Amino acid sequence: MSELVTGEAVALELRPAKLPSRALAVVLDLVVAVTVYIVVTIGLVAATATLDDAAQIAVSIASFLLVLVGGPIAVETLSHGRSLGKLACGLRVVRDDGGPIRFRHALVRGAVGVVEILMTFGIVACIASLVSERGRRLGDVFAGTLVVRERIPVGRMPYVPAPPPWLAGRFAELDLSAVPDALWLAIRQYLTRMQQLDPQIGGAMAERLAADLAARTGAPAPQGVPAGAYLAAVVHERQTREARRTFGTATGGFPSPVPTGHAFPPPGGPAGPPFQPGAPVGGPLPSGAPAARPFPPGPGVRSAPSVPVEHADRDERPSTGFAPPA
Repeated sequence: MSELVTGEAVALELRPAKLPSRALAVVLDLVVAVTVYIVVTIGLVAATATLDDAAQIAVSIASFLLVLVGGPIAVETLSHGRSLGKLACGLRVVRDDGGPIRFRHALVRGAVGVVEILMTFGIVACIASLVSERGRRLGDVFAGTLVVRERIPVGRMPYVPAPPPWLAGRFAELDLSAVPDALWLAIRQYLTRMQQLDPQIGGAMAERLAADLAARTGAPAPQGVPAGAYLAAVVHERQTREARRTFGTATGGFPSPVPTGHAFPPPGGPAGPPFQPGAPVGGPLPSGAPAARPFPPGPGVRSAPSVPVEHADRDERPSTGFAPPA
């Protein structure tokens, strides 16, 4: 399986699309665009028959730009990276950090695509995709995008854990415009892999990422908040803003994959062991808060058997069938 690797040596399980599937998607998009262009051209020829030659040429150029260039740009912008061909092939255009593309990304891809796809019959795009390790054409390189496979097994997709509830809404006024996509990518992939990292290495990585994030936002991380909780809360705030901008709601498109619980200690609690990513942390909880629940174990890890309720009050365990020695 192809994986992207960040500068922090954290694997990203976005699967770049291969050249055959991308070529098929482009062919389907071109068939639709050319069909629409022919229909529009026939209508324009009938409507501009009384104009002079210069006006007819100007109308032809305008129709070419609007249909064959502006059409794909508008479709990718409105569909958030899924044209008709990509939708049929199960592909999507995303940013380098895995987020949805915007108009500027689609504009750059469409403008460069005129040269490397239309004018060179896709030869330049094929060569660039074969040379690129991620299968990106020149439009993707200049736009900072990547075409990935969208139809992959759900159970193997990484998720970003939900932030602790006592940090909900705390970073609503934080300015995130200066944070680069590369840093978002590193933070997101750290959060999806923190259970698989060594506690010391994971803690050091979280501290370094939190310091970089605080330097970019211009606001230091709150005292008493673990670095992992700080990163999770800021990423959740960014996802909420992206969902509000894209879908018009605060949670659309970003469902919480795990039940909301206290995976991180609330501030102000008694001193305890150092924060370890992915490990349950004890300590008193705020009034009215749900009971602490750690993140679910990683793949291949067995959970410890729970004690039945009727034995919980007496510090007893179910019988194992062995009698203690007399």
